[in-house]
This record gives sequence, structure tokens and C-alpha cells, in this order.
Amino acid sequence: MSNTAIPLYQPLGGNDMPRFGGIATMMRLPHVPSSAGLDACFVGVPFDLGTSNRSGARFGPRQIRTESVLLRPYNMATRAAPFDALQIADIGDVAINPYNLMDSIHLIETAYNNIVAEGCKPITLGGDHTIALPILRALHRKYGKIGLIHVDAHADVNDTMFGEKIAHGTPFRRAVEEGLLDCDRVVQIGLRGTGYTAEDFDWCRDQGFKVVQVEECWGKSMTPLMAEIRTRLAGGPVYISFDIDGIDPAYAPGTGTPEIAGLTVPQALEIIRGAWGLDIVGADIVEVAPPYDAHGTTALLAANLAFEMLCVLPGVPRR
Repeated sequence: MSNTAIPLYQPLGGNDMPRFGGIATMMRLPHVPSSAGLDACFVGVPFDLGTSNRSGARFGPRQIRTESVLLRPYNMATRAAPFDALQIADIGDVAINPYNLMDSIHLIETAYNNIVAEGCKPITLGGDHTIALPILRALHRKYGKIGLIHVDAHADVNDTMFGEKIAHGTPFRRAVEEGLLDCDRVVQIGLRGTGYTAEDFDWCRDQGFKVVQVEECWGKSMTPLMAEIRTRLAGGPVYISFDIDGIDPAYAPGTGTPEIAGLTVPQALEIIRGAWGLDIVGADIVEVAPPYDAHGTTALLAANLAFEMLCVLPGVPRR
């Protein structure tokens, strides 16, 4: 936690600058060039070279920031007050290589090594889900094996996609192979849809993951599930990786691989809020593809989920 003698950054208020004015940083926070001196940061990764269907997630960070102008500093449901205790800013985007996937992965990993080196906790605006792999590599280098709350329509544990080992459908297979994850402290929520084989999700279970297919969530509060998950994931660092397609496309149409019958927005909030008390070392919201949602609703949802992730970081007080 930051030295309280240093003034903490605050989102720009709607009475200081109209919400339709000013520079679109995340929550209208100050933009700073690095994570130095920060407890947490928002960072964009405008990358979609790993997508398998509709591209466009490279525009996600910019649109999420644009929609985030409606957010205010206090969470009225949980009374979380992140800006009262933590030094938080928007550090901009990782400069990826739009012509080279593997070079981009290297650039992302290097950037996150620097972000987390002194303990700053990144809230990432994606970008497709490929980016979870280099982020987890950096977090593992800092914290050791990572527990994971993974919300998604897809398990993202393919061995290859068109023969490639790194794509948005492979990051968690690679993370297991590289020893990045504490597999007994991994949960996947919202998995659904059709598969290439009937056993597609069984690989996850075989690694020790807890798999909660979406049918187990229909018509239910996620609060009891999250109480169980908190017990399972306690005792070590935890990362939250939230693919926006985990939510039903009725609420989040702006994504590359939509699947019907997904989680509701209240369920998404219950999942994130239910992570309160865990040692969260970072989080992401990925696969927001603005070209497929002209109204910006998907990005507005993503901005709110990113704020909710900020609100469950360690050290955030509740008023």
C-alpha cells in the first residue's frame, strides 16, 4: 500500500469535466508512463492476432476506456473504496507488434515483468485471450504458481489451432505445461457450447481444475459457488481471467466467438465480488471486440467488470 503522505490519484469527477469531455483514460484517471510507485494499474493490450473467428479485440482497450467515463470512485454495492487507499493510474497500452504474434507475446511478457516487479497489480484491458499466457508467465516469475478464476464460454486448452501452439484457444494448456498454474487452485466457470469431441472439458478436470459448466449456473446465484471457490483457492496468489464471451451475447454481443445461453451480468458481478478476500495479484477482461457492438454496451460492461476487479484487490477498504 502506498505511503499515505503521497496524494492518491483520483478519477476525474463529472462536475470537474463533463463526462463526454477530456481524454479517455480508464475511469479518467491520470495517465502515467510506468507502474513505478503504483499499487495497481490499468493497462491495455491491443492485440488480436490470436483470434480464430472475428477479429477486432485490438480495439477493446480504447473502447473500454471510452465507456469507463461513466464510472465513479465508490462501489455502492460493496462499499469498496479503492482510491481511498491505493495508488492507481492508467499506464497506457503495451506496444505490440501487429505483424508478428510471437514477437508480440515476447513484448507483452517483458512489459508485465516490469509492471509486476515491484508489486503493482495489473488490471488488463484486452485484447484476445492469447495475452493471458505472457501475463501468467510474468506473474509466475514474481509470485510462483498461480491460482486462477477463469470465466469463459471456452476452456482455451486446445493443444494447437491450425498447427499453432499459441493462440487464443491455447493459453491455459500452455500455462499448465509450463508449470505456471497451481492446478488444484484453478476454477473455470461458464464453459458451454459445442465441442470437437465429447471429452473436450475433461482434459481440464484431469489436470485438477474445478469445471463449472454453464448449465450448473442457470437460474442460480453464484454466491454459494464462490464461497466454495474461496476456500479452494485460498492460501496463494490468484489471477482472474474474464473472457467477455462468458456472458451471454444478449448482454455482450461485441466479441469474436459468441456462444448462446451464457452467464448473466448479475452472475458475473457475483463471481468477481465473490473473490473478495483472496490474494488477487492481477486480473484481465478480454475479447471485447467493439466492431460487433455499435452501441458500446459490451465495452461498458467490460469497464464495469474491470472496476469490480479493482475493488476486490487486497488492501481495498470498504466504507
